[in-house]
Amino acid sequence: MRTSHLEIIVEEHSMEAFLQAFLPSLLREDQTFKVVHFQGKKDLLNKLEARLKGYAKWLPSDWRIIVIVDRDDEDCLKLKRQLEDAARHAGLATRRQSGGKTWQIANRIAIEELEAWYFGDWDAVKRAYPRIKENISSKKGFRDPDAIRNTWESFEKILKKHGYFKGGLAKIEAARTIGANICPERNISHSFGIFLRTVTEISK
Repeated sequence: MRTSHLEIIVEEHSMEAFLQAFLPSLLREDQTFKVVHFQGKKDLLNKLEARLKGYAKWLPSDWRIIVIVDRDDEDCLKLKRQLEDAARHAGLATRRQSGGKTWQIANRIAIEELEAWYFGDWDAVKRAYPRIKENISSKKGFRDPDAIRNTWESFEKILKKHGYFKGGLAKIEAARTIGANICPERNISHSFGIFLRTVTEISK
């Protein structure tokens, strides 16, 4: 399903910074993308259907939309259903409902938060912040990136311990720096893998 342009809707600026740094290495040279960020998850969910209705009026046949939100502590299936309903009410064909046919929008959930994708590729974090120990991701509680609770707080604590961001995690800076070092084939986060397969599918 050849795609010329990708619109990605995210809940906040750090995910935008991550994707701006990461996606150019993944997309074709003739493929463009734009990341649209909201002022948090609640803002995105409240405004999503209206925005998608706007897209539905003019979306070119070779454009695709991906929506990414953090799961946080919500029920994943309920959250996914909310995203799917917004797309359906807007009149857009979702990847989930397409049955293998052409789709216009895919809904993806970062579990639990963007920082889980960092834990999924600890080598990328180590490249960005060399003083961090290499064995963090092999320790109990960090082996499954998507199972880590309070992900960004855990990530911040580790960086502070190794002398980074003593005044608090600069999420946008970290997102931009780590995003530029992420290796898709190396990342073991399941939710990252699902996002990756979606982007790869439309970048062939």
